[in-house]
Amino acid sequence: MSDPTSTAFDRNRSLERMATERFDLLVVGGGATGTGIALDAASRGLSVALVDKADLASGTSSKSSKLVHGGLRYLQQGEFGLVYQALAERRRLLRNAPHLVAPLSFVIPILRSGGVIDRRLARALGLGLWQYDLTGGARLGWHKRLDTDQVLARLPQLRRDEIAAGYLYWDAWVDDARLALTLARTAALDHGAAVATYTRLVGVGRTDGRVTGAVLEADGRKIDVACDGVVNACGVWAEDVQGLTGVADTFDIRPAKGVHLTVSSDRLSPDGAMLIPVRGDKRSIFVLPWPGGHTYIGTTDTDFVGGLDEPTCTAADVAYLLGAVNALTDADLVPGDVTGSWAGLRPLVATAKTEKTADLSRHHLVQSDGSGVVTVTGGKLTTYRRMAQDTVDAVCKLRGERRRCRTKRLSLRGAVGSGGAGTDSHMAGRFGGEASAVLDLVVADPSLGEPLVPGLAYLRAEAVYAVRHEMAVTLDDVLARRTRARLEDRTATLAAAPEVATLVAEAAGWSDERRDAELAAFRASVEAESAAQAV
Repeated sequence: MSDPTSTAFDRNRSLERMATERFDLLVVGGGATGTGIALDAASRGLSVALVDKADLASGTSSKSSKLVHGGLRYLQQGEFGLVYQALAERRRLLRNAPHLVAPLSFVIPILRSGGVIDRRLARALGLGLWQYDLTGGARLGWHKRLDTDQVLARLPQLRRDEIAAGYLYWDAWVDDARLALTLARTAALDHGAAVATYTRLVGVGRTDGRVTGAVLEADGRKIDVACDGVVNACGVWAEDVQGLTGVADTFDIRPAKGVHLTVSSDRLSPDGAMLIPVRGDKRSIFVLPWPGGHTYIGTTDTDFVGGLDEPTCTAADVAYLLGAVNALTDADLVPGDVTGSWAGLRPLVATAKTEKTADLSRHHLVQSDGSGVVTVTGGKLTTYRRMAQDTVDAVCKLRGERRRCRTKRLSLRGAVGSGGAGTDSHMAGRFGGEASAVLDLVVADPSLGEPLVPGLAYLRAEAVYAVRHEMAVTLDDVLARRTRARLEDRTATLAAAPEVATLVAEAAGWSDERRDAELAAFRASVEAESAAQAV
């Protein structure tokens, strides 16, 4: 395995390579799907460049429910193949990235009356869970029936008079942004891919109808990249990017907004995950523990109309989620209890008419026009690897080649030696076997062992490491995605931002003007987020 201090995951060096080398494949989109495609293709021996117009995972892939799961509700929709595929991918992720993916128990309360599941439907739910187990869910443990006291032990704030019983089953949790980052670093450091963020596709060149190159824009300059193919893995932006490639799209992306809220675990303290039925809406939301003292609640699933770059969590979204929790618990949450939030857009493919986005399939779609442009749309976080495999298979078919997929058993960076990260579960769960490289910074400068944001588990060393080794370019890259401080406690993070900006500026070599601009941009973004929820 390569040295974690290698310069291979260096944006400037990657841009130089893109301007001077020829690549078999240019992947556009740095979410879980795009980074997964870059890793799959590079591990098969293709020369790969990966770009994103913003940060890695800055879109949907940092704003999910952070679950690696089969999707129990998809069984109700008859999506047995999708559930089987997702559970198989869950098993692979637990093996290939044990430092990032952790088993998590889920409890579904059965209500005395009303709600999505009441005791009249309990038998049907039990049969559904048997199907889930037999499809592959039982690899982490068989489901079991819980009595009222056992359900209340999992979330003491539940109203006893509402709960008849419950079921427990197993799925898994992942920090979604770190998963995408780790995929990109594995592709670059271990398999030679060139990766550059804040680099925009502006055009695709062809000769005799075949792709021969692309034009990128980065840092105010144009870069001509020689490449034999382009993959559009841009999620909700896929239709826009398809226009840049010169290919007419034959799909219809229907963005669905999903919102999550964070509260202190002092206000809501689940032991494992809990599914809370939303009265009058025939759906459920999750209440999930966030490692380190917070709980998050989500998600909504509604049609979205507006600018794709900045979906917002509104006051109505907050009221919906808090109302669902308060209806079944005595937590009495109010908007002032919300310490963080995020809103993401699911790139669902509208293949049939349906009123609810929740009813749209999470299957993915791979398309090619034969010229060298391949587009992948739809899907879900859990199945990113299978999406990548199918996409690169299509690329190889266009090239007239047969190259075996190698990612089913390919360990991601940090997986090797992840058990040796010491007793610090925070560091082990974020860096795995690479935690020692971060801790070496603390040995060299003990001040880097202090908290990055008071009250949160992140160390100052993690911000320095993010700039030097994880391609963090902006202050928000550090505070929202390399760490998740902004999502956990935005008020404390905003208060700490000036000191963090100074730390990052020194590590990145920013001028005073750049530092001040980054701080101002971060402050404006957080304040806009807060204002949207107050309307």
